[in-house]
Amino acid sequence: MQVFKLCLKILKKKIPSMLIYLVIFLVVSLIISHSTSAEQQKHSIFSQKKTNITFISEEKTPLIDGLRQELGKIANFVSLPDEKEALSDALFFRWVTYIVRVPKGFTESFMKGENARLEKITVPNSISNTYVDLCIDKYFNIARLYVQQLKDISQESLVKHLEADLSIYSTVELKTKNGKPANHAYANYYFNYLAYSLLAVLILGISAIILTFYNNDLRKRNACSPLSANNINLQFILAILVFSVSAWIIMVIFCLAVNINNSLNLNTFYFIINSFVFTICGTSISYLIGNLVKSPGAVPAVSNVVTLGLCFISGVFVPAELLGSSVLKIASFAPTYWFVKANDQIAGLTEFNFHNIKPVLSAMIIQLCFSLAFFTVALVINKKRRFE
Repeated sequence: MQVFKLCLKILKKKIPSMLIYLVIFLVVSLIISHSTSAEQQKHSIFSQKKTNITFISEEKTPLIDGLRQELGKIANFVSLPDEKEALSDALFFRWVTYIVRVPKGFTESFMKGENARLEKITVPNSISNTYVDLCIDKYFNIARLYVQQLKDISQESLVKHLEADLSIYSTVELKTKNGKPANHAYANYYFNYLAYSLLAVLILGISAIILTFYNNDLRKRNACSPLSANNINLQFILAILVFSVSAWIIMVIFCLAVNINNSLNLNTFYFIINSFVFTICGTSISYLIGNLVKSPGAVPAVSNVVTLGLCFISGVFVPAELLGSSVLKIASFAPTYWFVKANDQIAGLTEFNFHNIKPVLSAMIIQLCFSLAFFTVALVINKKRRFE
């Protein structure tokens, strides 16, 4: 196993530079993944944001007081003078987005069952205003039912019924089939960022081995050795595989150790399988780069260009939904795009039947096809290089 031991010695000398990449990017991945996933979880849970509105009433009745109290649950009241210019300025500068006016005689008309209407002025195309409209409509629709069905009901009794009815809320919680909350945001972001750190480490390590073995003096010496070419190649490939798998295991263990509470599920299993498939692809890319690069000094530069370029256009650093369609079309010719796409699909899985798993398996197969293509090109370049 002389060749295998030699490869390990070469890798040992490269440990400091690879360790820098490994530590820095693992820490960065941890920080960014944690902060981004926490932000996503915060926004994934619906919480009502209060809207700034102005409430102007030309009468004071229990029904209107009840409406104001109900609106207070979803809106902040901003006091403004009842002047056209002041109200217009408030809407223009977005101090408020909704102005509602209760005209004199509204309550009396409503209690008689007539078609009473409120007056409103709003900022056009405001989503928050739609929610205010829904709240007002809900309040008066329920009140109208009581007025129609309970003759001579007092406003005080009507408001009590409305408070009881409108205090009932439904709580929605997303759960997986086994009853546990679906929370794979951290693992999703971590494994996406793993594409950068893992690929950089693989390129540095594998390129160092290949450049050393293709030194002219060493290649001539190996040709004179008692070891056959097949034996040398077998040990050479074994060293590369051991290195690639070791780098993959270290990064996966780091993720599992940090996120142990949410790691015991099928989603994490598929994340790991997908990352292993990408490791195979990264190994073939690194093998190709090692055969293309001529000097050790060029390896870090090539590594940065390749890893950063692939990751920026594929959704690793910038979410794919924020990238343009033309960029995504270009990215679809890169294995990192399919790696990230598979991770995003895995994060959303709650049932693991073949129909749901099929897109993930397709993305993995595409990555393996990229691996085969890169490895084939590398073999062609390798063969040509032997005769130089």
